[in-house]
Amino acid sequence: MAMPSEPLCMTGQKDGSFAGNHKMCHEINHDCQNCFSSSQDKNINSSLEEVSSLCYAQNVMEEGAIGGCNFVNIEADFVPESKKAIFMQNLKNDGNADDGSNAGEFEVYQRQQRGNLVNDLYNQEHFDDDYDEDDDSDWEPLNHLVMKKWFCGNCTMPNFDDVCQCEVCGEPKESEIFGHETFKSYFSNGTWNSLKHEALQRFQGLSSTTCTAIGFDERMLLHHEVVMKSHPHPERPDRLKAIAAGLAAAGIFPGKCFLIPAREILPEELLKVHATDHIEAVQHSSCFLSSYFTADTYANEHSALAARIAAGLCADLAISIISGKTSNGFALVRPPGHHAGVRQAMGFCLHNNAAVAALAAQTAGANKVLIVDWDVHHGNGTQEIFEQNKSVLYISLHRHENGRFYPGTGAADEVGIMDGKGFSVNIPWSQRGVGDDDYIYAFQHIVLPIASEFAPDITIVSAGFDAARGDPLGGCDVTPGGYAQMAHMLTSLSRGKLMVILEGGYNLRSISSSATAVVKVLLGEIPGYDISNIKPSQTCLQSVLQVLKIQLKYWPILESNYDAIRSQWKTISSTRSCRMTRQES
Repeated sequence: MAMPSEPLCMTGQKDGSFAGNHKMCHEINHDCQNCFSSSQDKNINSSLEEVSSLCYAQNVMEEGAIGGCNFVNIEADFVPESKKAIFMQNLKNDGNADDGSNAGEFEVYQRQQRGNLVNDLYNQEHFDDDYDEDDDSDWEPLNHLVMKKWFCGNCTMPNFDDVCQCEVCGEPKESEIFGHETFKSYFSNGTWNSLKHEALQRFQGLSSTTCTAIGFDERMLLHHEVVMKSHPHPERPDRLKAIAAGLAAAGIFPGKCFLIPAREILPEELLKVHATDHIEAVQHSSCFLSSYFTADTYANEHSALAARIAAGLCADLAISIISGKTSNGFALVRPPGHHAGVRQAMGFCLHNNAAVAALAAQTAGANKVLIVDWDVHHGNGTQEIFEQNKSVLYISLHRHENGRFYPGTGAADEVGIMDGKGFSVNIPWSQRGVGDDDYIYAFQHIVLPIASEFAPDITIVSAGFDAARGDPLGGCDVTPGGYAQMAHMLTSLSRGKLMVILEGGYNLRSISSSATAVVKVLLGEIPGYDISNIKPSQTCLQSVLQVLKIQLKYWPILESNYDAIRSQWKTISSTRSCRMTRQES
């Protein structure tokens, strides 16, 4: 079993991280002269809307004394104890002594496959320098040509200096970052404060309504990577700004949606999802200006707060929907959550927001909860949390490629364990490039039949938009219309009680347009997608057939779909075989 991810002490190594905790740093490197931290402007109240991972604070380094490590901060080395005392005391009171944790043990559990971590992403293929691995005797570093690069403000991907448009998303080199000024114009401090005051009054006075709710709080923008690196981190505050700006420009928010007031999740609520030591590790990150749980999962002194607010918003939105105060809603939150397991923060995720929402819904009266995860990455954390639970059905559509795509889990034969067998449904794509028709075809033949049979009381979507066209990490081809159609298909379940939670998605323009399209569906707009002429790819057919064959044991309702697609696949295979035979002859 993986041990909890304690925040890592930063060192001056090339990859920017040290594979151990703060204590281990001292044990291994007694001089500890490479340890450093970064400082940032502490005037938070006056510059909230200007927080951006594209404007990193200047690194501050200080020579450490022998046997000591100095975390340099302009104002203070550590966050004052008073800020965390109440939370930590409540956590200790609520924790279980027999949760299986060993206080003296520490282990970093991390999958590192080439191409899976952010550091790998920017050092692949044509961005690597060409050389002959068999004979590099003539290579001289001084004569080696260094190609200048620029990073796309929309999707963060690197491009050669002589390229005028991003080769991934097409954004012009000199383009303004989408969402910054628009966000500020709609959400100045005065406007935002009035919105929060109005939201609290409306929320307290409501008994039932048919409106769509939005969960958002500007303090989640404070979670950002502090350390200056050679490339920007894709999970950045600008993601929320871009979506909020898109909703505002469309006249949706503020305007047509109801804003629910934000609160921090309570320790006892988190303990239903995560182990005590995991919660403590996340909270402990607030002691440092910069720390890492894995090589690509960062934290700063505000990250624990942002994660608690995100989880609190998701819990309250789920309760609001179940209680009838709102009919549906969109949780515009970060950090994301579906990779966070019982004891592990990873994949940019700290607390599992979807799991928190599901259990909050059940506490509020829901018997059965459906979680549909259309993020391009498998939600390994969500699956782990509910793999023994038959009251929560987890369905995920994701790139898998036989385990080569991050996080490597989510094969079709992962169906749950013990009482939860059959309640984990994985639809793994075997290659990149899948698009709207593929997803909708899988919805028609797997997702909706199983979900309808399950009959959930609420449907929660882990809505990553990184399968969108132009996303730097996803490599797929789903459009805003495709996301809208999937959301619309899910409104037929659970009497329309639909909750959408933001997960991944790193192209600012695509996540803004995709999220806006989904919220329009929540508001009652019917997408114009023509589903009468769906043409799935062979990759899709093969994956769907594989899943149907496995899940048929648990969901007999799939039998007719399995027979029809198997016949279709035999015809395709026969045609392909004849074509190959003619070519050979």
